[in-house]
Amino acid sequence: MPLFLREAEVEELLPPADAVEAVEGCFERLARGVVENRPRFRLRLDEGRLHVMAAADLELGVAGHKSYTGFAEGARFLLALWAADRPELLALVEADRLGQRRTGAASAVAARRLAKPNARTLGVIGCGWQAEAQVECIRAALPGIEEVVAYCRDDERRRAFCERHGAEEAEWYRDAAEADVVVTVTTSRDPVLRGEWLNPGALVCAVGANRLEARELDNVVLERAAFVCCDSREQAALEAGDLVEPVERGVLDWLEVHELAEVFVGELPGRQSDDDIVLFKSLGIAAEDLAAGKLVLDRARERGIGIEL
Repeated sequence: MPLFLREAEVEELLPPADAVEAVEGCFERLARGVVENRPRFRLRLDEGRLHVMAAADLELGVAGHKSYTGFAEGARFLLALWAADRPELLALVEADRLGQRRTGAASAVAARRLAKPNARTLGVIGCGWQAEAQVECIRAALPGIEEVVAYCRDDERRRAFCERHGAEEAEWYRDAAEADVVVTVTTSRDPVLRGEWLNPGALVCAVGANRLEARELDNVVLERAAFVCCDSREQAALEAGDLVEPVERGVLDWLEVHELAEVFVGELPGRQSDDDIVLFKSLGIAAEDLAAGKLVLDRARERGIGIEL
């Protein structure tokens, strides 16, 4: 019988460190070609959108799709997990927390592979829901991180975020941009990170702006980057304004945009120098949801958690 898992149960079953390991395994399987991923598509609703994304992971033995509706008042997320070898629905999983943690985990995996050795500082531009998992997961992946600096325009939100996560309040975007690992995780339509602010050796994880009309990065970030990668080039071409617009303007070529999975199999070295500026553009792909969801399902079965449908 399929299992139904609520948000509170996902919270318990998917701590940040384990989300990082699950998503790292996902990229390893993507590199070996045993995972098939399909980009997100969106349908218009009355003043909202339905978003759908799907993947099949033959090694994990599951296929599935995450769908969610977004309106001005909020969004609801649901992951459906199917057996990959028989016509059986395995689980329905509420997936807001799951999506948040797998997104943080993707940045953490990129940081583990692409940050300069002995990275010590993390700068976060954005202090919302997604930013929390970025800090939690990157700290789990890079235990050498000694200082976190965070900035957002809302003083009260910034103060509360920093208190919760033991971070230092930045006075301006640039303060966060001067770290060894820089995360942009905003809803801004206009760039919040300027390439001139970055120090040599920085890794940029650009997490927001998954629409063509939105950008978090200016062109100088792309011009200074020695290596540019994403979780899915196919999905990036459909919704990553941070890459599509620079390509259209001749600042970047799609031949210079790689997938993080290529680094896992040694096809690409990724960072070649401690002074390289490296960019990971995160879109959030269904294969990551699948990996996190399968871990949650396995643990729920082991512990007798969830509702049998």
